[in-house]
Amino acid sequence: MQTRLFTVIFLFSFACKNHEKVDFTVWVDPMIGTGGHGHTFPGATVPFGMVQISPDTRWEDWDGSSGYHYSDKTIMGFSQTHLSGTGAPEYCDVLLMPTVGEVQILPGDEYNPKSGYRSAFQHENEKASPGYYSVILDDDNIKAELTATARTGFHRYTFPESKEANIILDLKNRDFVIESNLEIISDTEISGLRRSKRWAADQYVYFYAKFSKPFHSYGIA
Repeated sequence: MQTRLFTVIFLFSFACKNHEKVDFTVWVDPMIGTGGHGHTFPGATVPFGMVQISPDTRWEDWDGSSGYHYSDKTIMGFSQTHLSGTGAPEYCDVLLMPTVGEVQILPGDEYNPKSGYRSAFQHENEKASPGYYSVILDDDNIKAELTATARTGFHRYTFPESKEANIILDLKNRDFVIESNLEIISDTEISGLRRSKRWAADQYVYFYAKFSKPFHSYGIA
C-alpha cells in the first residue's frame, strides 16, 4: 500500500512540473456585443464583482440598455453599475465625469458635447481588456482609466495642466430617483445614497469614494 501511494504522488508531481499555465484572458474582447443589439458594456469588472465601471454614452432606448453603444460619438461619464445582455435600461448608478474649465451640471446634447459635461471620443483611443478600460476624452484632453476588484472600483484621470480640473458626480442620471443624499466627509472623502425606480422597483445603492488629491471647493445643484 505504501508503494502505491508513493507512485501516485510521484506521477502527480511530475505532471504538474511540466504543466504550463495558459492565460486565456488574452482572447477576451470586451467590445464584443457593444454594437448592434448586443446590449453589452466594455468597462472594467471581475467575475461576480459588485461593481462594473464603464463609460455611458446613452441612457435611453432599447439599445441603451447597457449604457453604452459603439455607434455613439460622445461619453457622458463613468458609472459604477452595469448589466450586459438585458432588454431594458437599468443600472448606470453614481456617474463620475472629469472635466476642465467651467462646471456644467447637465450632460448636454449627444451631437453637441459643448452643450454639457459630456465629451467626444474616438474608438482608436479606447482600450478594453478583462478588468481594465481606458479612453481619451477629446474635449478636455483627459485620459480616463478604470479597473475593478470584487468590491471596489478605481478611476484614474490624467488631466492637462489646469487650475480648473473638476470631477462631476451625477446622481440623477438614467432612471427615476426616489431619494438621494451626499455627505462631504473631508476634502478627500465623500459618501452617499442613490435610491431609484425603474426595472428594479426600489433599488438602493450606497457608495463611498476617496480621492487621491484634496478638492478645493464643491457645490451641490
